[in-house]
Amino acid sequence: MPEISRFLGMVIRMYWDEHPPPHFHVEYAGEQAVVRIDTLEVVKGHLPRRAMALLAEWTLLHRAELQENWARSERGEPLSPVEPLE
Repeated sequence: MPEISRFLGMVIRMYWDEHPPPHFHVEYAGEQAVVRIDTLEVVKGHLPRRAMALLAEWTLLHRAELQENWARSERGEPLSPVEPLE
């Protein structure tokens, strides 16, 4: 699973062979979650509230890039890195 970003202890990844809706996987402090790109809904797993707030900020800043990476994954193309939250 390609890593597309890493910041503040969070690792963000996307799989190539995933199913809709568009989402990404995040690992943080031993927790794992699957997060929808469009709604920021955690569809699987759990993240601490503070980590989720930072993740939401990052997602809103980079939503278009995340959606483009999802489209790339559907086409089997390499994914592009996404700038970390600073």
